[in-house]
Amino acid sequence: MKSTGKLARTALALLAGSAIAISASGAWAQAKDNRIELQWWHAMTGALNERVNEIAEGFNKGQDKYKIVAVNKGSYPETLTAAMAAFRAGKGPHIVQVFEVGTGTMMASRAAIKPVHELMSQNGYKFDPGSYISAVTGYYSTSDGKMLSYPFNSSTPVMYYNKDAFEKAGLDPNKPPKTWQEFDPILKKLKASGSTCPFQSNWQTWVQLENFSALHNVPFASKSNGFDGFDTELQFNTPLHVRHITQLQTWMKEGLMVYGGRKNEANAKFVSGECAIHMESSAGYATFARGAKFKWGISMLPYYSDVAGAPQNSIIGGASLWVLGKHKPEEYKGVAQFFDYLTSTENQVWWHKVTGYLPITPMSYEATKQQGFYAANPGTDTSVQQMMLKTPTNNSKGLRLGNFVQIRDVMDEELEAVWSGKKSPKEALDTAVERGNRLLRQFERDAKR
Repeated sequence: MKSTGKLARTALALLAGSAIAISASGAWAQAKDNRIELQWWHAMTGALNERVNEIAEGFNKGQDKYKIVAVNKGSYPETLTAAMAAFRAGKGPHIVQVFEVGTGTMMASRAAIKPVHELMSQNGYKFDPGSYISAVTGYYSTSDGKMLSYPFNSSTPVMYYNKDAFEKAGLDPNKPPKTWQEFDPILKKLKASGSTCPFQSNWQTWVQLENFSALHNVPFASKSNGFDGFDTELQFNTPLHVRHITQLQTWMKEGLMVYGGRKNEANAKFVSGECAIHMESSAGYATFARGAKFKWGISMLPYYSDVAGAPQNSIIGGASLWVLGKHKPEEYKGVAQFFDYLTSTENQVWWHKVTGYLPITPMSYEATKQQGFYAANPGTDTSVQQMMLKTPTNNSKGLRLGNFVQIRDVMDEELEAVWSGKKSPKEALDTAVERGNRLLRQFERDAKR
């Protein structure tokens, strides 16, 4: 999800442009079969792109008034930029998939979006945030609980581990470490048994800083992690955060931890059997189920047992669907009908099973369980259980920060300086907070223009 430093400012500038009416002869004319076309721009590729097309085809076959046209627009940043450019030209899509770190940017452009709660109520559909998993809806809602976008592909990080490697090291393959304190002796046994990669983590900022903060119920940033205003400041340089990054640095020096990259490049090392413990998105399940030739399991993320209240709950990644403004009422009626279609328990269960993404309603989770999917595929419900551990707090309902793509780049750079021995954990985290706060102030200024 690499982006230029100008992404958020560009998106804001495009979104904040003057309203442009779309004429009857404009880009979204009726399709040849007399159905009204609804453009859905997304960033899903490969097998996920195929699943998105299946969703659109299913909706289109089920009624004869609207036609969802699903269009891949590249990466998440590319999709957002393309949608905003099209919006300014009067040809914006009806629906655009925006990754979770773009939520702050979208919220800062309220005049250019059609809030989902308004869309659904104005078109006669019941849309109760209480019927969704709270840790999911909280990310995309206002402080008073009104949902602004529709949760679509939501995931959360979990811990995968190689049961064969555990057995080889003389460890119980059915008892992965639950706390960070349990890691050290387990990693040493794995290394002693011949493992060259006892432990690694994908998405280090998302897992080891953002979700780490949520699981320990400590703030990642002030103002309820940005939910209560753009004048927020980063706070992930506390003694607890420094303690954790110091522990990871120690394991890296001892050959107990390996750094495999900023995203999910290290998945190959787990699939090959090289790495014994691997932290990755719950959506990595399909990849491992298809490629791993050894026994493996899934467990919740670890926590420090001496931190009061831990574990709390994890937070989501992935993306949601935003509805852009300046479309016709009849077109919005079709978008609302499509979202209602997506929300059905049947469709949520299917999406959860074929992708590994979270079911966003408790009903779809229970239906999946009753169908025996979790019993036949042990561990596939770990992500849901972890998200629903406790009622989300101001520290664990998610993050809403401007310029967050760039802030993640900053965190990655500073963590890499720790892994390479160029900086101490405290120096790196302090610097990341300082640099990140400058980006937040820049976003705050841009949002006021």
